This record gives sequence, C-alpha cells and structure tokens, in this order.
Amino acid sequence: MKILFILELYYPNIGGIEKLFKSLAEKLVEEGYSVTIITTRFRKDLPLNETINGVKIKRLRISSRFLFTFFGIFGMLKEARKCYIIHTTSFNAAFPARLAGWFARKKVIITFHEAWGSLWFRLPFAGFISKRLFFFYEWFILHLGFHHYIAVSDYTADCLARLGVKKHKISRIYNGLDYATYEPGDYTPPDNFVFTYFGRLGISKGLDIIPDAAQDFLESHPDAHLKMIIPKRPKGMYRKIRNLLKKIPANRITLLHNLRDTDLHKELHHSSCIMIPSYSEGFCFAAAEAIAMGIPLISSGKGALAEVVSGKHITMESQDGKGLSDALEKAYAGNWEVTPIRRFDFDDTVRDYLGLYQGYWILDT
Repeated sequence: MKILFILELYYPNIGGIEKLFKSLAEKLVEEGYSVTIITTRFRKDLPLNETINGVKIKRLRISSRFLFTFFGIFGMLKEARKCYIIHTTSFNAAFPARLAGWFARKKVIITFHEAWGSLWFRLPFAGFISKRLFFFYEWFILHLGFHHYIAVSDYTADCLARLGVKKHKISRIYNGLDYATYEPGDYTPPDNFVFTYFGRLGISKGLDIIPDAAQDFLESHPDAHLKMIIPKRPKGMYRKIRNLLKKIPANRITLLHNLRDTDLHKELHHSSCIMIPSYSEGFCFAAAEAIAMGIPLISSGKGALAEVVSGKHITMESQDGKGLSDALEKAYAGNWEVTPIRRFDFDDTVRDYLGLYQGYWILDT
C-alpha cells in the first residue's frame, strides 16, 4: 500500500507536527508501506528529492506555505495518481491535498491539530483582515468533504463536531512520544530559578503575556532567569517577540534557536519549570515532552492541556500577565499540584493510524 503525505512543512523543519509525521512515515516504512512526502522547499539548500530512512521526500519549488496552498496542486497530481490514500494536515496543505485527491479520485484523510472557530478573533499578533481570512479558510477546509478527520485530542474532536464535521467521520488519535528518547531520571533543577519557554512562534501560544509577567517576576527575584528557546521563523513574528522582550535586561534572559534534540533536552533539564501560557492547544508536544522528562510545568490549562498535563504542574488562574506571574510565584515557592503521569505512547499512535488505513483498504477490496 502506498501512502502519500502532503504537508506544508517536513523535516528538517523542527516542530511537534513535523516530529509526528516524520516518526509516523518512518514507522510505516518499517511496516512495509511505501511512503512519499510532498512538501515545501522552505530552505534553498534542501534538495528537491531525497530519501531519508526509506521515506521519499519531494520538495516543490515553493518556499512559502501560502503559495503552497494555491499552487502546490501542480506538483502533486503525478504522485496522487500512484498512491492508495492521501494523508494531509491542517492548515495550508489541506486545500491542495483535497484538490489532488479529487482529480486523482483518491481518498483523503486529514489530521486536525486545532480548530479555533471564533477564537481567531481574540488572538494577538494578527490584524483585522488576516484574522478574518484565517477564520474563513478554516471554515472552508472544514467543509471540503475529507473522507475522515483525525483529531489529536478529545478537545479537538469536540471542536470539529461543534464546527460542523459529522461525528462519524471523526476519530481521536493522540499524538505519541517515543519515551525511550526522554530520561526523566536525568532531571535535577538548577540552583537558581530558571523559567523556560520552548516551542514554535504561534499566535495562540501566549507569547504576548510572557514579557510583562517575566519583567514583574524578575524584578522581585534577583536569582531568577528567563530562557526562551524559539525559532527565527516566521521572521515577522520573531521580530515582534524580540521587540517585546527588549524590556527584559539582557543579563536576565537567554535566547536560543534551532537546537538539536540533544542540546534542547540539555537546556530543558537546566530549567526549574516550563511555561505553556497558550490561549489554546490541540495537543501540545511541548507539554508532553516536558512531562516525559520530569520537568514541572506552568500551564494555562486551555484546550487540550487539561487532557495532556500531568505530574508536577501549576495551572494559571487567569490568561494574562498577572496569571502567569502569580503561577511563577507559586512555582518559586514550590507550591506544585501533583497528579499521576499520563503517557501518550507512539506505538499506540501508529497502531491507530494503521487501523484507519487498513480499514479503508478493506472497504475498497
């Protein structure tokens, strides 16, 4: 069985979504499937065609995710005609993938990481027009008639149903982690209080409330230090975050970018806690990874965080700078809530995806 993945970004771009699909694609190859990825060429030094761990990667001559949405179809049709099923993901890849499936007469399934609906209008960093365009595009792809919708949490599944997707077309498959790559026994908190954010630059991540909360907290605690592990892309978003962080004295903040996994884990281990002040999360790899390493979390508790967060954690009482600052004070004092650890094993994720693919195979044979 040949499976075609159509994704706006893929390895070596680093993010939770990219980790999921790289791990899934390589595991499918191990199981005997033929797997091809069609994606953007987001860096000019990347080859147009290569094979990594048995997965064939075809990068179109398109660097922009937005251009990929409207012009990617022309580079997809040949592979779409040769595959058994097409698997795509929200956001930018959804439309060309569905169009390729329509022309090639192939079934298309989509993994939805988040479905925001009216939340679009309450998020920072996006203008009046862009919020409405994104809101419309989300509504549009929700109603493209995909053959199946995978939600990465119960929260996301509920959002999809609330926004009009028929419940019988929705399956919940949690994102999974390979726990062998995480070593909670290695974690020992640093002598001084280091509070860390790591993850992508998304408008829903609560990045706008970190600078004010950090400034207040750092003024009260001379031994505290802020660490931000973030990419430099998208460039516009990165500039906005850098400008907000200028209020933090240079000797009280560390900015790190594009770390390898080993270096990332080392930096996370040298943290007193991880902050996840998101306005919404469809799953949140950052939370699951921090928990797997045994690092305490400060969480907004929004969206799927209520499902994912466990272990030693604090939930913010309000979604603003004061809510985060108060949570940091609790963390500094050691006033943590502790709950049983919840695991999300990658083997379970693969099993559920295989079951879905094979179900369509059985129906068609």
